[in-house]
Amino acid sequence: MQSLTLPKRAAASRQRASKFDRAMTIAIPALIVSLAASAALAGADTTFDPALTQFTNFLEGSGGKIITVLSLAGGLIGLASGRFSLGQVAVPVGVGIGVGTGVPIVTSVVTAVI
Repeated sequence: MQSLTLPKRAAASRQRASKFDRAMTIAIPALIVSLAASAALAGADTTFDPALTQFTNFLEGSGGKIITVLSLAGGLIGLASGRFSLGQVAVPVGVGIGVGTGVPIVTSVVTAVI
């Protein structure tokens, strides 16, 4: 009777050791990585500031006006073709509002988050 329970205990012991080994296989590298990690300074990097400034100036200036006018022209062409839909009016208005006020809103949100 004892010979039957001994293999079961050994199998259970090996299974527990196996789970422990798997846990340590994940935990030890995670501990090493967390100890070796350095602080991330997301707001201190100014690599893309010139490109961001150029793109923001473009959208808030003549580029935004051109995009709005082209969107309005597309809506007018759609209306002139005889098929009327609310989207042909709403899309140019939305584009104009988005280009006019969207850039400062997005810039302030990103600046606040970072």
